[in-house]
Formats: sequence, C-alpha cells, structure tokens
Amino acid sequence: MRYTRDMRGFGPNPPKANWPNKAKIAIQIVVNYEEGGENCILHGDAASEAFLSEIVGATAWPDQRHWNMESIYEYGARAGFWRLFRLFQDHNIRATVFGVATALARSPEQVAAMLSEDWEIASHGLKWIEYNDMPPEEEAAQIKEAIRLHAEVTGERPQGWYTGRCSVNTVPLVTREGGFSYISDSYADDLPYWVEIDGQKQLIVPYTLDANDMRFATPQGFNTSDHFFSYLKDSFDALYAEGVEGDAKMMSIGLHCRLIGRPGRVMGLKRFIEYAQSHADVWFARRIDIAEHWHKNNPHRTMERPSQMSKARFVELYGGVFEHSHWIAEAAHDLELGIAHDCASGVHNALTRVFRSSSAQQRLNVLRAHPDLAGKLAKAARLTEASTNEQASAGLDALTDTERGQFETLNAAYVKKYGFPFIIAVRDHTKAEILNAFQNRIENDSETEIDTACRQVERIAELRLKDLI
Repeated sequence: MRYTRDMRGFGPNPPKANWPNKAKIAIQIVVNYEEGGENCILHGDAASEAFLSEIVGATAWPDQRHWNMESIYEYGARAGFWRLFRLFQDHNIRATVFGVATALARSPEQVAAMLSEDWEIASHGLKWIEYNDMPPEEEAAQIKEAIRLHAEVTGERPQGWYTGRCSVNTVPLVTREGGFSYISDSYADDLPYWVEIDGQKQLIVPYTLDANDMRFATPQGFNTSDHFFSYLKDSFDALYAEGVEGDAKMMSIGLHCRLIGRPGRVMGLKRFIEYAQSHADVWFARRIDIAEHWHKNNPHRTMERPSQMSKARFVELYGGVFEHSHWIAEAAHDLELGIAHDCASGVHNALTRVFRSSSAQQRLNVLRAHPDLAGKLAKAARLTEASTNEQASAGLDALTDTERGQFETLNAAYVKKYGFPFIIAVRDHTKAEILNAFQNRIENDSETEIDTACRQVERIAELRLKDLI
C-alpha cells in the first residue's frame, strides 16, 4: 500500500531560497480577477453564485439571477479593481493576476491596464465555478479552452495556473497539459516545491487562504482593515525574522477586487505595503519571477524513492540495516509507505515498526545476529562491511593486548548471562565509553538489558540509514 499525500515536504532542512539581492523575504501579491466569470444564469450556469461576497452564507438560486450578488461582483470590476490598480501604481508593485478566462474576456480595459503595468496574468481557469464533481475529461477540456481564450484575450499563453475551486484531478491534469512554469493549487508550504506526476516534473508555488481577503467574507474572519493589516504584519514579521536567520521564505497575499477593493478595507492593505516597504531586503515579486528563480536556483532533482521501490530493490538496499535480518525490510515494504518515508528517518521508522511489533523470539534472534565487539569474527575479517566500519570508527580494530583481553573477558561473561552479544552503537562513543558501558550494563537484569540492547539495535540502524540515504 502506498500513501500519496506528502506529509514530509522539505523536512527539517528546507532549501535555501537565495532570493535576489539577498532578500530576507519574497512578498507575492495576487489579484484574483473573477468578476464576470462567476456562476450566473447569463453565463449558461444552472444557478447564481454563492461564494465570496458580502452576503455571508448565501445560497445558490437555481434557474434565477441573483441581482444583489451580481452587483457585488460588478463592484469588483467597476470600482475595486481600479482602486487596487492605483494603489499598486503608487507603490511600484507588479502583481500577479489569477485571471478567470471568461472574466478577462469581459473586461478589456482592466486587462489593458494590467498589461500596461507589466502585471503577470496567470490562468484562474475557464470559469469561477466548482470543479470538484466535474468528470476529469470535462475538466481537461475546460483547461484547454481556458488556455486558448486566455491567450486570445491577453496576447500570451499563461505561464502559471490556479483553479482555486479545484478537484483532486486538477494538478495532475494541468501538469499533463504541460507548458506551465508553476501551478499554485496548493497551500502546503512557504516555499516552492517540485512534484512528479506520470514522470513529469512540475513546480508548485503554493498559495494562501489565510493571508487572504476572502476572510472578510467568511464567519469569524476579518471584520476591519485593522484586522487584515495586523494579520499581514504578524505574518511578515515572523517570516522576516526567519529570513534574518538565513531561512528566507515566501509570503503570499490573496486579494479580490470586490472585497479588498472596498474603501473601508483597502487602507489596511495600504498600511501593510508601506510597513513592508519600510524594511530593507524585501523582494516584491510576481509569481512568475519566483517560479523562474526557483527553476534556476533549486531545479528538480531525481532520487530513488524508497516508497516507490520494488520489494526486491528495497530489501537489497535496506535488508542489512538490521544485522542479518532481511525479513524486517521485507515486512517494512508491505507497510503503508509514502513520500514521508523517502528519507533516512522515514525508512528507519518503517523498519523499527516491524522490529518492535515482532515476537520476543524474533527480536532475540536479531540481537543474536550481531557480532561480538572486537571478537573472533572481527579478527577473522568476517564481519559485514557495516559492522567492520562501525567497530573501526571507535578504534576497536586497533586494540592493545590489554584492551583485547578486557573485551574477550566481558564478551564471554555477557553472552553467558544474557544469551546474545553486547550491542552498542559504537559510533556514538569512544573506546573508553564503550568499555565503561559494557562493565555497567553487565549488571542489568535480563529484561532491562534486552530492552537496552533493542534500543541500541535501532540506533545502529538509524546511523546506517543516514549513510545510505
């Protein structure tokens, strides 16, 4: 069984963004242009729009026009857009537009204004409707038509894509369509990241639903411009501080002409822009700029993923991690592995789950499979390569006659008492520390020592995996 969601991401060590001019944060402002592309009887839809308006909790009206809803959307095109346009002009900001193709086609003056200021116009789909229940074939056809109409209206094919009201098929369908520098139907990270779909690599530039004016139109969302400003400021401060520490990220801000374009809200956005611009090393970028930077500085890298390996290959690579116990790797491969297991910690977790859930006799067999420290197998050069390297790392391959005599005496006493060799992750210790632990642990009762030895076996496996992955 394979789990397709990515719960790991970049893990504890995200890549360096290396934003231009050593910027500590990249701020990306999106203007969602949806007015004229929403559900409406005039557009051939079955009902009126019910999403993201001043009418919180609105319901769709089947077979009817909703006059109030239509006029709210019209405000975005007629007034809200121009208020935002002038604000960005005044502050020298080039935005990215998520443009619904049918909405753009109904707004030629707004499109001309976007192009005049070198705004990026990415695709926001053919219509501003829900795609979750749409058959994949129909959604794929709408993607093609959105691209065609977008190019016809704007003069260029879109380089970015964001459906928003998407389906589980959207990202794979857009990836297969090809030709996109990025897709933004994700909220999974503060940095761009790569995915592989059917062997195709695709950059994802995540978007936001929290630093987004849509929360003016949801219960318990923003109620005043101060709420919006405060949230943006706190988001900026947290990310900027991370950037100062060398861990620069991206901050996305989502806007809608009919929402933030109202006079009682736009001032919060203005205050935030001026606050951010008062800081040094801030990069206001279009989404395409971020994507192109990532393509150049953090290109896609292929790797052999444990979660996608055949059982034979998985056992070949990881069967020896637990000494002479390939059965552990065989059973681990049968677990619900996913992208989160495509790292040393992930494989270690899968292997140790099998080890921990095995019978007491099976765990004892694993303990017995380990060699004595500095014992006969080491002298005869018959250790596994991993054990040889580990013992050498602590100097156990270069013992004095006195030290060798100590180990031989302790080995014999330990095996006689517990029935398995003394096990310790030698790479964590010096030779003196190993001898001291040996002398102390031989006083343990059997239950305590078996538990201690099992934990050491897991630690040895962890260190071996870090070498392999």
